[in-house]
Amino acid sequence: MPLTPVTRRSVPDEVFDQVLAEVVDGGIGAGEALPSERRLAEVLGVSRPAVREALQRMTQTRLLDVRHGGATTVRDFRRYGGLDLLPLLLVRGGRVDAAVARSILEARLVVGPGVAVLAAERGGPPLEALLAASVDALAATDDGVEQQQHALAFWDHVVDAADSMVFRLMFNSLRAAYEPALEALAPLMAAEVGQPGAYRLLAAAIGAGDPETARAAADRVLRPATTSILSALEALEES
Repeated sequence: MPLTPVTRRSVPDEVFDQVLAEVVDGGIGAGEALPSERRLAEVLGVSRPAVREALQRMTQTRLLDVRHGGATTVRDFRRYGGLDLLPLLLVRGGRVDAAVARSILEARLVVGPGVAVLAAERGGPPLEALLAASVDALAATDDGVEQQQHALAFWDHVVDAADSMVFRLMFNSLRAAYEPALEALAPLMAAEVGQPGAYRLLAAAIGAGDPETARAAADRVLRPATTSILSALEALEES
């Protein structure tokens, strides 16, 4: 395995993360003016160029409204933010945000069957072999984290076959939010990743080019864990 030097995160990256966290957590509300570069540099103990670079990145994400000669104000991330915010929104202050987790699961259940339909229409028999290999690996382990990783590999192939840039970027963002929680979610995801037979049916439907069976099979794969996790999140919110 080729090794590469370990790199430390840059100061602008750290500044970006801290300021973004303040915006997302409501420390700096929508419409409020952002502190000046000089003030942020003083508070964070960094140089003004580092702050400037971080704020330029935030502007590119459309979370800041920069007016020449005026104050830089914060925009409402709910209206202007993109899917790249999901990992930060999902875990805030060391705790999983139940509302964000619920929305991710609901989106997955709605979008997944549609992606499977496109894969069945565009993938064909060559895809079935790739999917079968992922299912074989899934069935060969009892480790909950490894099962989830093989399931992600399965869906990665499905998304590729769907040949949709929008669904690919959505999948990438959802995966980035989900992967850090694989170990914690293993017990709840067991109802989904512990059913290789359902994955085989989905792989067969996609390989056969049968969109409607693929849609139903994808729902069968995704719904059990979605239902169990949503129930757990509701109990968590009520406690």
